[in-house]
Amino acid sequence: MKNLKLLNNLILCFGLLAFTQFGLTTSIYAQSPQLKKRVAVFAFKDETDNGGGWGRYKTVGEGLADMLTTELVQSGQYRMIEREELESLLQEQDLGAQGVVTPESAASMGQVLGVELAVVGSVTEFGYKDRGGDGAVKSVGLGYRNEAAVVAVDVRLINTSTGEIIAAEQVRKSKSAKGVKLRTRDFNVDNRRGFDESLVGKAARQAVERVATLVNENVSKVSWKAKVITTNSGSVYINAGSTDGIKAGDHFFIYKEGEALIDPDTGLNLGAVEKKVGKIKVVSADVGEGKASQCQIVEGSNFQKGDIVKID
Repeated sequence: MKNLKLLNNLILCFGLLAFTQFGLTTSIYAQSPQLKKRVAVFAFKDETDNGGGWGRYKTVGEGLADMLTTELVQSGQYRMIEREELESLLQEQDLGAQGVVTPESAASMGQVLGVELAVVGSVTEFGYKDRGGDGAVKSVGLGYRNEAAVVAVDVRLINTSTGEIIAAEQVRKSKSAKGVKLRTRDFNVDNRRGFDESLVGKAARQAVERVATLVNENVSKVSWKAKVITTNSGSVYINAGSTDGIKAGDHFFIYKEGEALIDPDTGLNLGAVEKKVGKIKVVSADVGEGKASQCQIVEGSNFQKGDIVKID
């Protein structure tokens, strides 16, 4: 009986210990903020022969990039940079010409915009093609009895902190139909319903969905960061708020950025030496319509504009 009672007591102790550990772990995880990574989708370079414009867009590359931005916004997982902000920065950097945006320049501009991930790419095929032909057709006057639409995009995902290409893929989607008669000369992307129901619209949608999936699969490879905007009377303001998933009570650490780590062989920026200098707690995450937060200092002092904010 004594041995049985001792065994029962041991089981009870282990059970309480496991419950305590589980509860502690659950509490820790519950306190970790579910943050949205910031993503910028640059207009894709148009390498097709579609020429002058696509509805309200100058090129099909702009249109597909806009479709991708909308897809990522609707997922609710990211904080997206508006196309107007990107175009304004492109003009400021004198990079507005088609095809000038490179992984290096996208990383540089991404750092200016405070985004963790930049999406760049090019449209290599876009349009209808005759099943009996050998290439995409820009426009046709008479529909084919057996038609296919093709949309192909070469896309790259850039870690803006290092300029590294973390993923690249050639996405090619096609849709076909028999016994249809399509007049691509009458096609207009501004007619949303007509576009969605067209073969090229369906192919474009599938291509965009695949690129969005590629983002979802690789976004964990980049680290969330924010920056100190300013300090005022013991408060620290950072450039991330409720729109990024931050809420009152969240804790973050402040880092000072040191010397940049430049690869001597490739010249790539591999990041920088960072030193943890303090800790802050969010008081309000709704400053600037949720794009900034007011925080109180928990540890450290002398924080400055541009200091890095991280989870750990």
